[in-house]
Amino acid sequence: MFYRRKILLALLQIFGNELDKMHLLKLLFIFTQKQTTKIYDFIPYQYGCFSYSVYADINVLIQKNIIQENQNIVNLNDETDYYRQLKQEDRYFMQQLKSQFSTMSNDDLIHYTYTNFPYWAIKSTIAKNRLTADEYAKVEKYIPKSDKTILFTIGYEGISLEEYLNRLIRNDVKVLVDVRRNPLSMKYGFSKNQLSRYCSNLSIEYVHFPEVGIESEQRQELNTQADYNKLFEIYKKNNLPKTLATQKRIFELLIQKQRIALTCFEANICMCHRKHLAESIAALPSFNYEIKHI
Repeated sequence: MFYRRKILLALLQIFGNELDKMHLLKLLFIFTQKQTTKIYDFIPYQYGCFSYSVYADINVLIQKNIIQENQNIVNLNDETDYYRQLKQEDRYFMQQLKSQFSTMSNDDLIHYTYTNFPYWAIKSTIAKNRLTADEYAKVEKYIPKSDKTILFTIGYEGISLEEYLNRLIRNDVKVLVDVRRNPLSMKYGFSKNQLSRYCSNLSIEYVHFPEVGIESEQRQELNTQADYNKLFEIYKKNNLPKTLATQKRIFELLIQKQRIALTCFEANICMCHRKHLAESIAALPSFNYEIKHI
């Protein structure tokens, strides 16, 4: 079993085998803030901190009949001592959590997370009603606001869905431009329909231009930077001149929305075609904006 799921189950265990789902989510969030290497990442959402990965794990554990959920109450359905399977440091953090929050109501827990972790309250639909004017002013300071036009690029290799979305949020990206030829991924959250839905939930527009991508069969046997450079020379020679109309559409989006991001898989920009696509767009007449890799 994944260690992060043991954390989730141990948390249920020490809180009496039962927690409200929102309570569980916020306790997991507070727990991760104590960790050096976080087991889960979270995004700011309608009711504060949220994690698609936590919800995915809950669904898996329900399918395995380890937990059950009824009317947003999550129950541990297993007598295994998950707490004893945790690292000593994590057991200590969990006992701190129990001592501090075992008698706290949902409303109190919401107030605690909003005031102590204001970034994760920026998308909340209830924050204004739950916080004082001074407390909400602190939240507003974390709301990304910029009128500078920037063409971003981002890869999702090696990061969680939540970390990926946070990079978009923190950079105030308005449109995510998927430039993969085949927008399917074995990695959770990054196939086209999923990614489009998750962006929409955060008021980020999603568009897909497969024609500026590279066919998967061309991406075989890429072992060195020289292999990638050879592929990109072919891409610049054969693809980019034929897709100028699409590049102009992307440029128009940039002018309209000001902050858009080209996305593909690779973390290293030198190993991804989006670098050369961005440079080709930057070579269009009237382009006078920054390119930033995030």
